[in-house]
Amino acid sequence: MLKRIATAAVLIPVVLLLVLCAPVPVLAVVAGAVALITVHEFLNLTESYGVLPLRLPTYIFVGLFFLLLAVSAIGETPQVSVLKFVVGVGFSAALAPFLFLTIAMRRAQMSGAYPAAAASAFAFAYIALPMAMLVQLRQQWAGAFWLLYLLLVVWAGDVFAYFVGRILGRALMAPRISPKKTWEGAAASLAASLLVTTLLFSHSLQISSFLLRAGLIERRDGLFGLEKPEMWPIILLTVALNVAAQLGDLVESLIKRGAGVKDSGTLLPGHGGMLDRIDALLFAAPVLWFYVAALFPPARPW
Repeated sequence: MLKRIATAAVLIPVVLLLVLCAPVPVLAVVAGAVALITVHEFLNLTESYGVLPLRLPTYIFVGLFFLLLAVSAIGETPQVSVLKFVVGVGFSAALAPFLFLTIAMRRAQMSGAYPAAAASAFAFAYIALPMAMLVQLRQQWAGAFWLLYLLLVVWAGDVFAYFVGRILGRALMAPRISPKKTWEGAAASLAASLLVTTLLFSHSLQISSFLLRAGLIERRDGLFGLEKPEMWPIILLTVALNVAAQLGDLVESLIKRGAGVKDSGTLLPGHGGMLDRIDALLFAAPVLWFYVAALFPPARPW
């Protein structure tokens, strides 16, 4: 428990500073590094399924994807960045299976070619694309505020699910997949996410102004008066984000359960591996990206 708290106390300020202050190209590089670490952990898990993964080609493909994302983020407006992002993601997602299958043709054992290529293509879609969406969210008007909202919703839900589930949890949610997850914890997670959302958006102008005065964001990155959205759509969005985050946690538990391991790695004391820490974000990020970038892109803040 102490290791878990200490690790969180170190990581949370670092993550918040990156989200709020870092230029988008820098954020893209950091997100790429996190994605590569997570992909490495995921490919390790696939070995427990009898798959011999295409490690180096996968690392190169993911690394180049984020390098291009960082370069393309320089000097782009939100509208142009969304269009270029969609085109780039679509091309990359279509290219990945064919590229990895072509490389896997060199395998001596043909029976292992398709599983190896499938694991690499899935790693790209499961890990790299959601991490790229976080970077693209940061390019939007009020991008820093939206990312702050996402992190707080996911973190609050995770913390309350953990503690309420341990103390009050009785009704198991999915005992075959994750024996410790309960419906009581899930309800507490949703309630915490909704509470954080209500507080954050009720004081969005004050919070944005404080961050601006503190030099943590630029004006374009805050949610100011004319942009303040109605609460009911945001409440529904929060419900969708919380459900997606909890599903992301369950999906990773399913992968680990099938691999016969407790954690995806040992990088983060008290938390396990990087995949253990960002599993919820991987499912929640596409939901918020679709809302902010595709459905209701924020108006220019000045």
